[in-house]
Amino acid sequence: MLDTTPEASFDDLANLAARLCDAPMAAVSLVDAERQWFKAEVGLGVSETPRPTSFCAHAMVSDQPMVVTDAEQDPRFADNPLVTGAPHIRFYAGYPLKTPEGTPLGALCVLDHQARPQGLTELQALALQTLAAQVMTQLELRRALLDRDRSEKTARLAIEASAYVGAWDWDIASDRVVADERFARMYGVDPVAAREGAPIEVFRASVHPDDADRLGEDIQRALDGEGPFVSEYRLVVDGLARWVLARGRVEYDRSGAAVRLPGVAVDITERKQIETDLAETARALSESETRFRVLADAMPQMVWSTQPDGFHDYYNARWYEFTGVPVGSTDGEGWSDIFHLDDQQRAWTAWRHSLETGDPYEIEYRLKHHSGAYRWTLGRAVAIHDDDGQITRWFGTCTDIDELKRLEQGRELVSQELSHRIKNIFAVVTALVALSARQYPEAKAFSASLRTRIAALARAHEFVRPHTETSKTTIGATTLHAFLADLFKPYADEVGLPRVIIDGDDAVFDDQAATSVALLFHELATNAAKYGSLSQKAGTVLLNTVRDNDRFILTWIERDGPRIDGPPLRSGFGSSLATLSVQGQLGGKLDREWNADGLKVIVDLPSTALSRRRAAIAGGI
Repeated sequence: MLDTTPEASFDDLANLAARLCDAPMAAVSLVDAERQWFKAEVGLGVSETPRPTSFCAHAMVSDQPMVVTDAEQDPRFADNPLVTGAPHIRFYAGYPLKTPEGTPLGALCVLDHQARPQGLTELQALALQTLAAQVMTQLELRRALLDRDRSEKTARLAIEASAYVGAWDWDIASDRVVADERFARMYGVDPVAAREGAPIEVFRASVHPDDADRLGEDIQRALDGEGPFVSEYRLVVDGLARWVLARGRVEYDRSGAAVRLPGVAVDITERKQIETDLAETARALSESETRFRVLADAMPQMVWSTQPDGFHDYYNARWYEFTGVPVGSTDGEGWSDIFHLDDQQRAWTAWRHSLETGDPYEIEYRLKHHSGAYRWTLGRAVAIHDDDGQITRWFGTCTDIDELKRLEQGRELVSQELSHRIKNIFAVVTALVALSARQYPEAKAFSASLRTRIAALARAHEFVRPHTETSKTTIGATTLHAFLADLFKPYADEVGLPRVIIDGDDAVFDDQAATSVALLFHELATNAAKYGSLSQKAGTVLLNTVRDNDRFILTWIERDGPRIDGPPLRSGFGSSLATLSVQGQLGGKLDREWNADGLKVIVDLPSTALSRRRAAIAGGI
């Protein structure tokens, strides 16, 4: 930047600083080892001064603005030639200009011939800070453009130096591909026809049949906006097959329609090393272009960036279009004012955690739309690190997900209503059974048994059904142990302590297994209460659960109950139902041991039986 010609963008910032601070002099000063040079100046009349007399050399090394209310009274500057002579500086206020890496460059400053004991007003100080940030944005933009130009020059030199590279430019709307001579010969197309333009199928005719579909898919992905066009495929020209690496980037019009796809193709048959070098060059080009696009407001989402400490200093045009706030009004911590009050603390907590740890930032919150309504958005941010692992900047986006949220809320409402109706059905069926038993007293025992089984199914449904924050139960997470603990609550002792002790490995549990598990352990607990250990005051049951590779073993052991002389003479309905639940529904095995000191039941299940929905998703079903 040193010794470059004046630029309106910097001149405008210096003039604005002078007017806002009501100062006759202002400058954008860059300081090197020997001098300070003014990229822009107002009222000074010179382009540079020696560094020893520079006020900005002092201001740029600080993290805070430097204000000198009366230079004649300040021992650092009382004898300075710029104070004792022209331009007779008495007042100075400068805000440091530093790179994202923290390197001091100079300062944006305002100066006056008169002392100002009161310094700057709060508004003037804020304005100077904001304008200094804009100066750095301009400097960073020029650095990004320079990086891009250097990368493009490197790419051009590489293309010119290689006899294996060809370039094309596809006008998508007119289906006209213009290519250079090397590209045309690589594809077996007449160079004259390629220079004038030909349909893309003329070039694709030489693609190996086995690679044609994949090439078409890669092109379509690029046209759909899923990333740059990158494809490797074989060309068959004059009976000779050679591998080609093609790269390009789709360009879009303002409506988002793909209009052009320029790119280059490289023969990589015998030059794999070239592939590596070009990939690295393309990566550098992509990073530089991405940074430039962010600064140029090319992203369709709301984009923002902060300094390493979280100070917001950039928003793209989409942010201001969404919020409707004045440009610059949300810099620093001003952005928090457009958060919904209920989301502010949660967002601040997540943001501080990311700043302290460097973890990616992701949260859903409501932002105030320019219409005055709050809309749900998804906020994300990642840290940019230097070679030493230090965070140099945060880049983030905000995506409007309000419509998606409304759809989710609608689906949840329908789910809750359906679950409520199912719960009512259980109650109706239980009532019907009770009414029927009154008409047929001989079925009273059957009715009671059936009602308890229906109640077990109702508890299973209550555990696995969808819940809102206000309607969810307090029985814990959806795990096997939590489910069984709730199922066995009716069998607790007089003081509420469980008599069925559950230990071992827990397991993820879903609604597809709930009915079978509820029926199985309801039968075991009911029988234990009638005939087994739970029929005795001191009796207990130990339920041990163990994961063994691809199996899950549940062992039911009754203790301190009545002595058992042997297995029952016949199998009851409950035992048959338990066996059916394990073997027919869960795909496992059930074994009973009628030991003298108590019944022992071993249930051997596939490890996926308790969470079949998750297993199906993991398996791609």
